[in-house]
Amino acid sequence: MDDSAVMIPYFAHEGEMARAERTNKRLWVLIILLIVALVGSNLAWIIYENQFVEESVTQEVDTGNGAAVVSGIGDAAYYGEDQANGQKACP
Repeated sequence: MDDSAVMIPYFAHEGEMARAERTNKRLWVLIILLIVALVGSNLAWIIYENQFVEESVTQEVDTGNGAAVVSGIGDAAYYGEDQANGQKACP
């Protein structure tokens, strides 16, 4: 008997097609559910991150004729003449 000539009853084919349609429908529902979950988790992450406020502080220093250099750790070095006694100030 040749395998290419096997006859499948029509009701068996219809049953298989109905099962494939149900499986496809379930997969589409799963895909939509996963997309909604992804958007929801991204939205939750954005809301969580927005509760923290970043502040920047700008400091202006008047050194007279010199310049002020402020390092990243909050230390300041003043270059120029001291206003009180006219001496040069350096760190």
